[in-house]
Amino acid sequence: MIIDCPVCSGKGTAESTTKTENIPHFGEILESSLICTSCGFKHNDIICLEQKDPTKYTLAINKDNLSSRVVKSQSATVSIPEFGIKVEPGPKSVGYVSNIEGVIIRFCEGVKQALTLFDDEESQKNGTNILKKLNKIVNGEIEATLVIEDPFGQSKVMDINVKKEQISEEDLKHLKTGFAIFEDTHNNQ
Repeated sequence: MIIDCPVCSGKGTAESTTKTENIPHFGEILESSLICTSCGFKHNDIICLEQKDPTKYTLAINKDNLSSRVVKSQSATVSIPEFGIKVEPGPKSVGYVSNIEGVIIRFCEGVKQALTLFDDEESQKNGTNILKKLNKIVNGEIEATLVIEDPFGQSKVMDINVKKEQISEEDLKHLKTGFAIFEDTHNNQ
């Protein structure tokens, strides 16, 4: 479908597409994309259409599993605990299908962006050290742990060595979903 671009307001310059697809061993997804031919704006998202039990995936990353498939929903938290890095979902969080290497590259991009925002010496040193470690994982020089926690169970790590476990009710209370929650704090009785 051809629409007006939400970024540059170009009339009829953006193409919006959506399609549903069934991913084996995962379930049905809705894939959407928006591309503007005028300003180059691109947006892609994958929305899982099935809700499952809250799930945590833990995988020791090594040179042999960098190509293992990862489906990350818009509600998942992704972390590499050894490096103290974590990406939590927010209102603009998107889902994606990638592999382990692609997830690490996304972390690299996030750290590079943070390095442009924080120019103090400690932040620069920490960011640079994390980038070096992430690159060593991609190059197969070191190992680390990838953790994906999804309160709606819509993410998946497809590797024979992945540890899959249900998230406890207590841990679930502390996990972000990326959705805004509005509560009525007044008792209207």
